[in-house]
Amino acid sequence: MNNQIEKLQNAQKYAMANRPSIGGFPFLAECMRRAGVNQNVWSLPSAQSIYVMDEGGVVQQGTPLISGMENIAPFDKDALIKAISKEKKGESTFPDFLMNSWKAGVVRYVADFSKRTVTYYGVNDESYVEEYPAVEIGDIDFTN
Repeated sequence: MNNQIEKLQNAQKYAMANRPSIGGFPFLAECMRRAGVNQNVWSLPSAQSIYVMDEGGVVQQGTPLISGMENIAPFDKDALIKAISKEKKGESTFPDFLMNSWKAGVVRYVADFSKRTVTYYGVNDESYVEEYPAVEIGDIDFTN
């Protein structure tokens, strides 16, 4: 297995095992940053995630949210903020968050781990930027 994939998988495993149930995204994001991930680009509804890393990139294909053809909902900032709020409070699963974001008209989002922001985009490039707080995760080496 290549070093990028190994580091990414180790960071994901650590984050999922140790992140808090409420406000867990900043913890996950810091694990990704420490593993050398600069950005995470999600494409909805395909649930494709691209990790832009120091050494290159890794793609991870999730379970698509839809099959066949479907109209894309208009970008609804209020519905998106509600979906983000539910996720922050631990009131939704990640698949629920993805589906709620899709229903709010999000076609992609970019998590920038150095800026600590997530930018959500609609089909016409409408956007909403959400900042998240810095967190400490300790001295973890994701290469092992």
